[in-house]
Amino acid sequence: MVSNSMNIRRVAGALGAEISGVDLAQPLDDQTILRIRRALVEHQVVFFRDQILTPEAQVRLGARFGSLNIHPYVAGMAGHPEVMEIIKEPEDRVNFGGGWHSDMSFLPAPAIASILYGVEIPDFGGDTLFASQAAAFEALSPGLQRTLEGLNAVHSAGREYSPQGHSAQKRKSMAVAEAEGAVGEFVHPVVLIHPETGRKALYVNPAFTLRIEGWTKRESRPLLHFLFEHCRYEAFTCRFAWSAGSVAIWDNRSVWHFALNDYAGQRRHMRRVTIDAGPPDG
Repeated sequence: MVSNSMNIRRVAGALGAEISGVDLAQPLDDQTILRIRRALVEHQVVFFRDQILTPEAQVRLGARFGSLNIHPYVAGMAGHPEVMEIIKEPEDRVNFGGGWHSDMSFLPAPAIASILYGVEIPDFGGDTLFASQAAAFEALSPGLQRTLEGLNAVHSAGREYSPQGHSAQKRKSMAVAEAEGAVGEFVHPVVLIHPETGRKALYVNPAFTLRIEGWTKRESRPLLHFLFEHCRYEAFTCRFAWSAGSVAIWDNRSVWHFALNDYAGQRRHMRRVTIDAGPPDG
């Protein structure tokens, strides 16, 4: 399907754009996919409204952007292991994704993007915040930028996905998958260079970053605390108010996100696919 009516509207200063005139459930031609990818790279997170995506259609859409991830610690849908159902029931007190993070930074090769679809949205609350880590890096002094570019950080899923963690284990509606390496540690640069733009972004996050490589946790704490506070500064953020049928696609290489937990007593149902690596042409 060729989309000749695509419109891209910027929604905030640091990141975010809303795209209209595209039916994501239809097979999209290469030019349309390319335009969406370019908008994603430029704006870091893009939003769509009034979509009707079956799990099959969401998988098909995600596969146009690259290979899909099967989450190692949260069971996917029956028949669609690439699709994670993120559900908070009215009686649940803890939500999934309720803290600033970058998806899958705890893997040896972190995911490059995520596609989230709103199935059932509460009457109020449940927005998602996004923060540009490229803008966060660019706001630092040249001296600190140079220092950070020489550092690596250690990431792990153990804090979130261990039996004592804060994630899917706390909800009856989300099944935890058994997997090895839940407390494995993997090292990534503190500053990532985007492969398509060359733009630099901070790549640490409160959920999965444990310490600076070669430093103790005690030594790492002051620097990481400063970065975590700096990276969520409101000038680097945008906020998305969900409605049923909305879609968000974000670049995990340069974006944090935070699912707000402000809809007590209501149900929220989302579906996510995560992209491990881009297509062969980049």
